[in-house]
Amino acid sequence: MEPIRETTITVKEMRVIEENAVFLGVSGLLMMENAGRSIADLVLQFTRKIKRKAKVVVVAGLGNNGGDGLVAARHLASQGFPVTVIMADDPRLMKREEVIRNFDIIKQMRLSVKLLVYRKNMDAVKEAIENADIIIDALLGIGLQGRVREPYASLIQLINNSKGIKVSVDVPSGLDADSGNPLGPCVKADYTITFHKMKQGLVNNEYAGRIHVADIGIPLEAEMIVGPGDLKYCLQKRPGESKKGDYGRIIIIGGSAEYSGAPALTALAALRTGADIVTVLVPERIEVPVRSFSPNLIVKSYPSDHLNRSALKENINLIEKHDVIAVGPGLGLNEDTILAVKEMLRLFDKPMVIDADGLKAIKGSLDLIYGKKAVLTPHAGEFKILFNAEPPRNLEERMKKVKELAGKYSTTILLKGHIDVISNGIKVKANPTGNPAMTVGGTGDVLTGIAATFLAHTEDPLYSAAGAAFLNGLIGDYVSSFKGAHITATDIIDYIPVILSRVSKEVDIPTLSQKYIQKLGL
Repeated sequence: MEPIRETTITVKEMRVIEENAVFLGVSGLLMMENAGRSIADLVLQFTRKIKRKAKVVVVAGLGNNGGDGLVAARHLASQGFPVTVIMADDPRLMKREEVIRNFDIIKQMRLSVKLLVYRKNMDAVKEAIENADIIIDALLGIGLQGRVREPYASLIQLINNSKGIKVSVDVPSGLDADSGNPLGPCVKADYTITFHKMKQGLVNNEYAGRIHVADIGIPLEAEMIVGPGDLKYCLQKRPGESKKGDYGRIIIIGGSAEYSGAPALTALAALRTGADIVTVLVPERIEVPVRSFSPNLIVKSYPSDHLNRSALKENINLIEKHDVIAVGPGLGLNEDTILAVKEMLRLFDKPMVIDADGLKAIKGSLDLIYGKKAVLTPHAGEFKILFNAEPPRNLEERMKKVKELAGKYSTTILLKGHIDVISNGIKVKANPTGNPAMTVGGTGDVLTGIAATFLAHTEDPLYSAAGAAFLNGLIGDYVSSFKGAHITATDIIDYIPVILSRVSKEVDIPTLSQKYIQKLGL
């Protein structure tokens, strides 16, 4: 399979990849061990020129960056270097299990490692940093948000004032890893060793010094499969001052005289995924049936059996009030409807999810979606109609084809199937969740509602599509594990908040990851 070619990576992308690596079986502890060993190996390279054993000081924070530094301290001490570890704050405040385990090891290395805590040993800390030959800056990593606070600000100043060689872990402490801007005091490194890929903010950055990119054992598949990382990318924290509308206003344009269930399923899925306001715009004839699905739905109608341009124009102000449009579920293919869908694409430049009949309506007019923040969700038959091409059966060829077409039309395609394929023309991913029980009608409508909500939350079509595919399939796998093949689309809707709450709390759900990877055939 063709490897991912991007030379730089954002913080969010790195988080996705790390989560997916764990999903594949590469533990956080193993990645931390590999990172720390890489730091030690780099230090060994440029200390060969020093005749005596260089005095090494590791200045560590309480997060993963600090954990990497603790591993490096252990390896360097085992090579005979005099090592001092300075903890920036009370180690009892550590939260990450991997960091705690590595700190516990350092505590036992009393003969080879001197351990100091900044607030308790301030004079000794200043002396150690001032006299160090090599300082490993493991204070703050890519997760830094907001201005640098104490005691980190003071420690950064001490590091910068030292004459020792400064080696920063992943990014110089105090640097925004995406923008490259300092967030207050920032370490001026001689070397930066960053992991897996170059962070976006390090490029041509005066704070970074010479940059080394180290492999920490993350497999290629962590970038090419859809996993928990993609789902977590789409989830939002809700601060106490949140208000109605902050988490998405979505309008579902669907339904026809023949189909009332599809738009209702899409709307209910969007609500359960976390959208604040969901409006369903349907023909007047099915307004009451759609409204009867749930009192939570806002239902608006127009006087016709099907969508037409007149109905669209009458509801322009309504549509404008929403953040995301989901169009297609149950829409039908009346000639007026096809013209109305095309007119909608001309009128609105909003993020949108296009599904089912909405896809068939734009056959031959794909220029209308070029460059829009859109997610197209065809199954194999709709894909053939839309692109006049049969999706290849071979997974690798299928991924190449979806990527090619997504790039050609500057859009995001989610090709549904045994293994979903998602691409924005730059990246391509394969989703392993889902099972044959999900061939039941309505699961695609649920997927559309999930994707629309994630698109409202992230404004990122690729990750919205990927996260939606993963969640939809994961719930299908979970529900079918106790209901067998007798599941319905409403079963999946019912379990959306259950699974999302567990993912948000990082409660381990059985993912059967080995089964999924075997299914991918990688």
